[in-house]
Amino acid sequence: MDCGSDNVIYMDNNATTRIAPEVLDAMMPFLSDCYGNPSSMHTFGGQVGQAVEKARARVADLIGADPEEIVFTSCGTESDSTAILSAFQTFPEKRHVVTTRVEHPAVKSLCDSLTQFTGHKHRTTRLMVEADGTLDLDSFEKTLTEDTAIVSIMWANNETGVIFPVEEMAAMADDRGILFHTDAVQAVGKLPINMKKNTIDFLSLSGHKLHAPKGVGVLFVRKGTPFVPFLNGGHQERGRRGGTENVASIIGLGRACQLAAETMEEENTRVKALRDKLEQGLLASIPQSMLNGHPTQRLPNTSNVSFKYVEGEAILLHMNQYNICASSGSACTSG
Repeated sequence: MDCGSDNVIYMDNNATTRIAPEVLDAMMPFLSDCYGNPSSMHTFGGQVGQAVEKARARVADLIGADPEEIVFTSCGTESDSTAILSAFQTFPEKRHVVTTRVEHPAVKSLCDSLTQFTGHKHRTTRLMVEADGTLDLDSFEKTLTEDTAIVSIMWANNETGVIFPVEEMAAMADDRGILFHTDAVQAVGKLPINMKKNTIDFLSLSGHKLHAPKGVGVLFVRKGTPFVPFLNGGHQERGRRGGTENVASIIGLGRACQLAAETMEEENTRVKALRDKLEQGLLASIPQSMLNGHPTQRLPNTSNVSFKYVEGEAILLHMNQYNICASSGSACTSG
């Protein structure tokens, strides 16, 4: 299988996406001629700084945020870690985090590390999902205590596509003075999001999941939310994330967000029709096959099907012989 081959059937877009041609075109000047440092005072750097701010505004527009609430990072994992660690530094007396058993490893592993490195002083409550992959709000509410520093629950699951009621959960947390973070890496660009209409404090997104390059992400930090930077050492990102900006990738992410905002509704309709047709064919033709996750409360692009008596790895190896790319789990777990 050759990279870029027209014979490849790529069905692994929750792992990563191809950079859109428009995104690559927007990036190219900043990989060649426009190489100034956006923090420099001269015009050459200032023009680059203006381009970064334009990209920031485009990201903000996609999720209904203010540009000053957008902090550029290196990836979704950094954004997740920054939000959770900030909460515990803001409230050192609190040592409890609420999450789920189906979170991305970026959140799972960090919670495990916090418990390990604090001698089990920090504890994590991991919510079980229902049989259809959904979360129960009553069960969630019972986990919130005076010791809870932050809740971290993904907006949509990366393996089943099931959408969680994070806006309702954030409201419950807010009533108790608890910070709320959502890993929206899979949701952004596929679901309409308006951060002005909810109480979510932190939101993570990653460029390479919406046709921007790898190596760039965002942490939304709501205005007024207490925040402690993860990376110090510079004044970049209004003092919230030190280090010279990854300019070309930031420009690419801005363009990708602009494209997502323009095409989301039409693209969702197109992709959902393809997904439904694929599932109907699989379930009708393969005995004892089953759809995993809620049939409707899920992302339009995600399909998770299991086949009794057949291991996922064997299916993937067979598909690979025909240049079909898919996964039996998320790219950040077992592939």
